Amino acid sequence: MKRYEKLAQDIRNLIHSGALASGERVPSIRHASKTYRVSPSTVYQAYFLLENQGLIRSQPRSGYYVCNTLKRQPALTRQVLSPTQVDVSELVFSVLGSLSNPSIIPLGSAFPCPSFFPMTRLSQSLAKASREMDIHSLVSYLPEGSVALRRQLLQRYAIADVHLGHDELVITNGALEALNLSLQAVTEPGDLVAVEAPAFYASLQALERLKLKAIAIPVDPVNGIDLPTMTEALKKHPIKAGWFMSNFQNPTSASMSDPKKQALVALFTKHKVPLIEDDVYQELYFGNIPPKSLKSFDTDGYVLHCSSFSKCLAPGYRIGWCAAGKYSTKIHRLKLMTTLSSSIPAQLGIANYLQYGGYDRHLRKLRDTLELQHGYMTAAIDRYFPKNTRLLSAAGGYFLWIELPEHIDSLQLFRAALNKNISIAPGPIFSATQGFKNCIRLNYGCSTWTSKLENAIKTLGTLINEH
Repeated sequence: MKRYEKLAQDIRNLIHSGALASGERVPSIRHASKTYRVSPSTVYQAYFLLENQGLIRSQPRSGYYVCNTLKRQPALTRQVLSPTQVDVSELVFSVLGSLSNPSIIPLGSAFPCPSFFPMTRLSQSLAKASREMDIHSLVSYLPEGSVALRRQLLQRYAIADVHLGHDELVITNGALEALNLSLQAVTEPGDLVAVEAPAFYASLQALERLKLKAIAIPVDPVNGIDLPTMTEALKKHPIKAGWFMSNFQNPTSASMSDPKKQALVALFTKHKVPLIEDDVYQELYFGNIPPKSLKSFDTDGYVLHCSSFSKCLAPGYRIGWCAAGKYSTKIHRLKLMTTLSSSIPAQLGIANYLQYGGYDRHLRKLRDTLELQHGYMTAAIDRYFPKNTRLLSAAGGYFLWIELPEHIDSLQLFRAALNKNISIAPGPIFSATQGFKNCIRLNYGCSTWTSKLENAIKTLGTLINEH
């Protein structure tokens, strides 16, 4: 990273953390040069980069100021919805089908750009692990998974001050299997499950497949899940489980504060209701302080913590895991009854990479890249979208949740954009009731930022303004 990029990153961190508030003056060129011990030209380059990302603005004869152009989306209603039979799969499949065309600009994708991952180094780890693999491990690691990989995961949990038993972890085929096994372990057909609104569409599809009903709990784009609504829902309805993302929620990118995470875990523990945590974006935080998981506050084993390497290291390897607390035995048995085992070579390859490949160095680079991409996209949206567009600057992950003017139908916009070879994720696929009709989710990590992506945002802005 060049010196001006490092300085720009430091200023971004101050803005995202709130240390530099909207409208506040940024340190002068002279002051920044002296404080950070860099040349004035380096400061100019850094500030120019931040201007292009829409984070700061220049005011003649006055200096630079933090932009206040990003508008906060209003908090969602606290009304507790009635139990809902979920039926979203056809809509989701129709949207996801567009992503198979390589000529489409995949702003609706659920994955970061493959070039952001260390695939060559991972291949080396996979080859080495395959050569040295004990053939007996192909059987002995069923169904819990590779001892080497579980050991690496336990070390990472311990660093985050989460101490697990070795038999609590089950390696799965991506986080989605971990989440589905968790849901199967704690529910029966017809049960009620608390989910987010808006929610990750795969959680809705899982409920639909297992013939479960949804209780939709609003997600505030600033503070995450609405605790008062959740409390009321647990009192009024026989909820058997909850499925939530507390860090960089998909699609809103909202994160809960540590006190709210602790309160949510305490609430579910009080009612003796299992809490399934989808935490696949936890490693993709901006700044220097990693977020805590709900599992960090679990003292009674009610949190089933699910994650994977698909979003931060190896999307095609399909290696995830579940730390299932008091439900570990059920997860083990379900894994044994369904897919039996995840790929042993892939597990060993990732374990080798975690130990020798510089995983944390890769994560720092990935976070820096995604934060730059976030700045470029938010600035482009501010340039080309209607002025009454609402969004919140994300603090991690790679999604932007955008509320368009009320008259915009995001499904119509999806079809119009597809005719221009641009994919977006329309709001209704994230809702058990197909709500959020004027909202869209965009992936700012789907590709390195180029004029092609800039023009795609410009085209979207034109389509929105024409509606």
